[in-house]
Amino acid sequence: MPKTTKGGKPRKEELPGTIQRSPAKAQRTYAKAHDSAVETYGEGERAHRVAYSALKHTHQKVGDHWEEKGHKGPSDERAANPRARENKGRSAGGVDVKGSSKKELMDRARSLGVRGRSKMTKQELGEAIARKQD
Repeated sequence: MPKTTKGGKPRKEELPGTIQRSPAKAQRTYAKAHDSAVETYGEGERAHRVAYSALKHTHQKVGDHWEEKGHKGPSDERAANPRARENKGRSAGGVDVKGSSKKELMDRARSLGVRGRSKMTKQELGEAIARKQD
């Protein structure tokens, strides 16, 4: 089902919950990428993966919604890997590991009560933050 109206605006009732609670730009990015992917690949999981991938290049997941990143680009090693569909690389569930400093991730992990954070790598911090946010 199309995620945008004929006028190009996102259909909020068709969007996943985390995106419904996100800013309008995140909703437009997801909806337009999804509709384009449906035209190319057909309705299904692949269209949703493409839409989330497009969203993760401009936004990061914070709590129960998505916020714009200060830069564009992949958020984690899996998003940067062209073979991600083959389960190559690790995902941080929308947390911007590549664009955040380790200190920023540590502060965020501390505020969420992540235990053992002092011994974690950036990727591990991102994964732990993603688990706590869900």
